Amino acid sequence: MAESTATGSMLDREFLNIRCRLLDLAAALDRVERADGSGESSQRQLIREALAFLADDGVDRAERVQMLFSLPYDPDWRTK
Repeated sequence: MAESTATGSMLDREFLNIRCRLLDLAAALDRVERADGSGESSQRQLIREALAFLADDGVDRAERVQMLFSLPYDPDWRTK
């Protein structure tokens, strides 16, 4: 029971900040759509995949989004 109370309390503390960030993201996506039209691009696909990660349950969303936008590890990166 204490866990659900702590979770609810955390959600209460974070709700307005999350709401603000979601509205900011929605506005940014609207601006891009108005400026660029509905053409498909690899960047748009990455954004769609990241949004799908955010809609999933779990506690690894940030890691999954970070990995989506990261380059694969190159062991020779220092020599390039």
